[in-house]
Amino acid sequence: MMNRLLVSAVTLALLAACSSEPVRSFREIFEPAKGQAALTTGLKQYEEGDYADSAKNLQGALDKGLGERDKVTAHKHLAFIHCISSRERQCRDEFRKALAVDPSMNLAPAEAGHPIWGPIFRAVKAGR
Repeated sequence: MMNRLLVSAVTLALLAACSSEPVRSFREIFEPAKGQAALTTGLKQYEEGDYADSAKNLQGALDKGLGERDKVTAHKHLAFIHCISSRERQCRDEFRKALAVDPSMNLAPAEAGHPIWGPIFRAVKAGR
């Protein structure tokens, strides 16, 4: 029994030290990121049209720390907010940050068809 506990502890320690993508994804399931609550709040505010507070929470979530997938989500929504607020440079910057985390990132069909940020996203992605 004691040996099994020791082996389990050593295995977990080794996994914690490993930074490969599968292990990071596995760890994200069991260890919520510190910025997770702020991300959830920011996305809810975004859906409700409260863009100023949403942007604050999304940026706060990024500052506190998020997993890779959640970083992409936060940057993408920040880009949307900047685009609809006529801040094209910041919109492009946020799309670049999202693509830096996940170069294969694409917008959902409804998002890609948006008349403001759809063309900006395609231009940023093409320019990478």
